[in-house]
Amino acid sequence: MRPHLLIFAAAVLVAAPAAAQNPSQIASVQRGASCPGCNLFQADLTGLEARGRNFSGARLQQSDMTAVVLNGANFSNANLRDVIAYGGVFSSASFAGADMTNSSWVGTYLEGANFAGANLTGADFSGAQMSRARGLTQRQLDQACGDPTTELPGSLRISSC
Repeated sequence: MRPHLLIFAAAVLVAAPAAAQNPSQIASVQRGASCPGCNLFQADLTGLEARGRNFSGARLQQSDMTAVVLNGANFSNANLRDVIAYGGVFSSASFAGADMTNSSWVGTYLEGANFAGANLTGADFSGAQMSRARGLTQRQLDQACGDPTTELPGSLRISSC
């Protein structure tokens, strides 16, 4: 292959947009399936009830998880950037290593959830119940916000949004 064609091919690959959502994977999750490593970008999972599902390493960026019940779910190392999870229930879920940048967890139940190594930059935990959350550090919470009704473990505190 000629050098200029290799350069052109490389430029096309670099300029290609990130893969959009995968409708078949989203439909599978909407029916209650696990989907580790899946592309669930902008998925509407509103009201989903599924215990112990595995979404580790999945791309859930900009997804709507309003009023879900995902107790014991595994979101470790998942992309949860810009997720909306108003009023969701995530008891004992794992968010270890997850990117939760600019996500909204307003009014969520996060008791027993694991946040070890999670990126909480810009995350809104207003009204969240997380007094028994694990793996939370003050450094993580310094990057997030909440309100006076946010329940945190021990002496941890969170700034107002």
